[in-house]
Amino acid sequence: MKTTLRSGLLALALSATGFAAQADITVYTAGPASLAKALAADFTAETGINVNLYQATTGKVMARLKAEESNPQADVVISASWDTATAFADQGLLLAYTSPNAQNVPDFLKSDTAVAQGVAALGIAWNPNSGTPKPAEWADLAKDDFKLMVTMPDPAASGSAYELVSGLYANGQGELFDKLAGNGALVAGANKAALTPVLQGAKAAVFGAVDYIALGSKATGESIDVIWPESGTVIAARPMMILKSTQNAEDAKKFIDFVLSDKGQEEVAKVYLMPARTDIKALRPTITELKQLPKSGTEAGSRGEVLDMFTKAFGK
Repeated sequence: MKTTLRSGLLALALSATGFAAQADITVYTAGPASLAKALAADFTAETGINVNLYQATTGKVMARLKAEESNPQADVVISASWDTATAFADQGLLLAYTSPNAQNVPDFLKSDTAVAQGVAALGIAWNPNSGTPKPAEWADLAKDDFKLMVTMPDPAASGSAYELVSGLYANGQGELFDKLAGNGALVAGANKAALTPVLQGAKAAVFGAVDYIALGSKATGESIDVIWPESGTVIAARPMMILKSTQNAEDAKKFIDFVLSDKGQEEVAKVYLMPARTDIKALRPTITELKQLPKSGTEAGSRGEVLDMFTKAFGK
């Protein structure tokens, strides 16, 4: 009894003097596991705040959030598609926050309720040992030279692939998916599932490869080239959001601040993403060096409508 009482008094004393343990925060993130783990470890080392991390594909992150609607667990969500930030804001799910470290983040990569962690672009990942001609445009992968030799990430699983599919539909190029399907293109799972057969030589190219993964593979000596079509591509900003349901708002804000700090953005650059901050050096081509698909002035439709059109094209 005396031991229990003494322990209780000690806990109260520690709390009163400010030495109580920090509460954990929970971060759900799509994207590279190595980046998620590095950011979590560095943040904990700097602040003493532990991070409960769930890293998966965008599709799995969204499914988990949906399953937890009645009892939200995440404090911070990082998606591979800005569409998530827009939808969540429209539903009133996000806490407004502007980080002081976001001053050098361009306006189009931040809003009142979201800010980019980093940015990827979509391209063609091509194996030069595949015996196929080097493609230059999206349409090249629907030609006879690439029959049964193309993979593509599933936009239902990959947030970045969804951005490309939506962008091409919005620009009136939806027929590409009908042609790819007719040419025997394989819709794999998320990004790595589409890239692996190309790295192994079983397939020749990925249509809509998230470029940072392919660039990272090339840096380790893999036989892979990344081609950004001259007709244009889309960028996939990775929004960081604080859920309004969080019980740890101040610590969640500190996490956002850290990811946008010099150290955090340098970690982003290490995995061949473009840092969100323009004053942090990138290890790959940046937005200013890539041609983006022209803004058509029209929308492809809601996420559900875009995925339905894609599914219909591939007869899934």
